[in-house]
Amino acid sequence: MGKDLAREGGASSSVSAFDGQNEVLSFEVSPAALERYEEPVFRVLPAGFIEPANPVALEFAARLAPEDMERLKAAADKSTSANRALVDMVDVGPEGKQQNLQVSLIPLRDNGGTLLFVRDLTLDNSLRLALVDSRRRYKDFIEISTDFAWETGPDERFAFVPPRGALGYTADGLVAMEPRQLLVGDAPNAETPFLTKRRIENEELWLRRPDGRTACVIVSAMPLIARDGKWVGARGVCRDVTETRDREATLTRVRNRERVLTRIVRAFRDEVNPEAMLGVAAEALSRGLGAEHCHIFRALSDDAPASPVTPGFQLAARYGDLEAGEGAPVLKTIGEGAAAVELLLGGMQVLAAPARYQNASNGAVILWRTVERGTWNDDDRLLIGDIANQVGITIEQFTHHEHVLKISRTDALTGLLNRGAFVEGLQRFLARLTRDGGHGVLMYVDLDNFKAVNDTKGHQAGDDALLKVRDILVQHTRPTDLIARLGGDEFAIWLNGADLEIAKTRAGQFLERMKELGPYSAGAHRPLGMSVGIAVWDRQTGETLDGLLARGDAAMYDAKRGGKGTFTVAPDAPPPAGGGL
Repeated sequence: MGKDLAREGGASSSVSAFDGQNEVLSFEVSPAALERYEEPVFRVLPAGFIEPANPVALEFAARLAPEDMERLKAAADKSTSANRALVDMVDVGPEGKQQNLQVSLIPLRDNGGTLLFVRDLTLDNSLRLALVDSRRRYKDFIEISTDFAWETGPDERFAFVPPRGALGYTADGLVAMEPRQLLVGDAPNAETPFLTKRRIENEELWLRRPDGRTACVIVSAMPLIARDGKWVGARGVCRDVTETRDREATLTRVRNRERVLTRIVRAFRDEVNPEAMLGVAAEALSRGLGAEHCHIFRALSDDAPASPVTPGFQLAARYGDLEAGEGAPVLKTIGEGAAAVELLLGGMQVLAAPARYQNASNGAVILWRTVERGTWNDDDRLLIGDIANQVGITIEQFTHHEHVLKISRTDALTGLLNRGAFVEGLQRFLARLTRDGGHGVLMYVDLDNFKAVNDTKGHQAGDDALLKVRDILVQHTRPTDLIARLGGDEFAIWLNGADLEIAKTRAGQFLERMKELGPYSAGAHRPLGMSVGIAVWDRQTGETLDGLLARGDAAMYDAKRGGKGTFTVAPDAPPPAGGGL
């Protein structure tokens, strides 16, 4: 109490403090001094009553409940019982709004009661608890908000690291190593965040893990400066963003791959002609994946002739000047069911994938790139697989287009050209011969007694007879010639570049094989045979297509009228009278 309780006149209280049985302090307390004391003072009388000893205590007591006063009295009883001064803690007030009181208890001489000095420590305790809680909260936030909190000291080594370690290192392992050993690559101290002399905020840094893998972290740090301005270390946090960066890189690659795929697919899908689509696809694929050559192959249909160069496949399109046969080893592997092929062939890097439609392989895509341009990467492998599937759809469209074209140009029974396709082809031949020079022969073939076959043996026998005639005509003509079934039992042949002698030879061969038609005849009196009309075309006459067709048809009817089973040559075309095809 010191000066606050110094004697200042008036009635006084005599105060004695005891230690055991010995009085160690004895003085008098002035009432005026008690009134000026800034904290509550109570007097606990021997009879058990407690009363305020100064105005502050009077105000303070008004805020206390009876049970709170009892707690103060109980604390005073401890001092009286011990017969010595005591300091105790008493909590008063309702639950949740309690005050923490420090009470100093001094027994009065001659059993005059006890003086009770009150000091409210509620705010001090709250601040202390808040500080402890704040430190705990700060520590928890550090633990959960960063992957790596650290501090380095003046010895340029770690002074603090998370107890759980970081980046795969244990805490002991981090403390034992020099911070710069974590860095990927060499960096001078001035550029080392762990030893920074400047404030760093959200800078990207690559660190090395114990297993050699790298980790990308975002680092924020600040230097530690002593009062004398001397650098004594650094403190900072690192947040591991490796997975985020990997996801971003993967997403970027996916987007780039989608852009390339879209650009390539759009390039050949914009082409209307299905046949040209594959050529555009080969070029777009080569440019998109940085290849010098690209081959696109179609799987051979069952009725297509085998290719000695690329067994099971035929070249549908290519980009570059590399021969199709160079891809034979690759096609062999794909033909055996390989999902993809990547190898070094002929000094070039090869990347190939099967083209598919509805889970079935219908072709192959092969890319060729020089070694100097680098190896194929994962994006290339994914791209060629995606594009090969698109190519598979295009191949199917092309095949369907061919089928539609074929059935629109060919006779359904014999597979020979129909009338429209034959006339169109003959028109092109005559135009070329008129321009470049040359000649050819038109032959009309009509079967004798064919109607009797259908009437007596049925239409199936008639169809079999027509197929036999087709075989005879095909076997005695060249692939460059045109052969058509014009309708019913009437056929037409254009012998391109042939003359009359060749045409007579062919007609003789046809007639010679008429005996093979015997099994299909309606009877001996109505044998199945053929009559042939021949019309030679000469560019010098300027004969039109219609004129040529009319002469051939007339020659064929002349043969029929002449006794059937023979051939007749049409008179030459009349001299030119202007015009032409």
